[in-house]
Amino acid sequence: MKRTLVSILVGSIFAISSLTAFAAKDIVDTAVAAGNFKTLVVALKAADLVNTLKGKGPYTVFAPTDEAFAKIPKADLDALLANKEKLSAVLTYHVVPSKVMAKDVKTGDVATVNGKTIKISTANGVVVNMSKVTATDIDASNGVIHVIDSVLMPK
Repeated sequence: MKRTLVSILVGSIFAISSLTAFAAKDIVDTAVAAGNFKTLVVALKAADLVNTLKGKGPYTVFAPTDEAFAKIPKADLDALLANKEKLSAVLTYHVVPSKVMAKDVKTGDVATVNGKTIKISTANGVVVNMSKVTATDIDASNGVIHVIDSVLMPK
């Protein structure tokens, strides 16, 4: 009887540990694990926004891939990465302060964390300003990531 109880307890602890290991990661850890957001992660670090996007949220992040960042001329990207204030404005322009799954996206202007709005169109797939959404609903513990094909620049 005692041995059975110990076996049940050990099994329960193992099951709980396993579930914890598979719990959803936050937005930053999810982006890191995806492997195609290296430049975004570098930019988040340079702008001191990692802790913000590891926070409670919920957030929706329209995340540009490394290919999207590669569309920016190297000198311009280097200058942006060196200017913490401008970089923070650009990155927070990609973040909506709520969790919006693809099925809930509607056409219109949406407020971002930086205070400006982005224009969303659903006429020919989902487009944010002029950037096409290429993948949706990458779930994170504190929100969701939608992948976009270019970097959004606030005016």
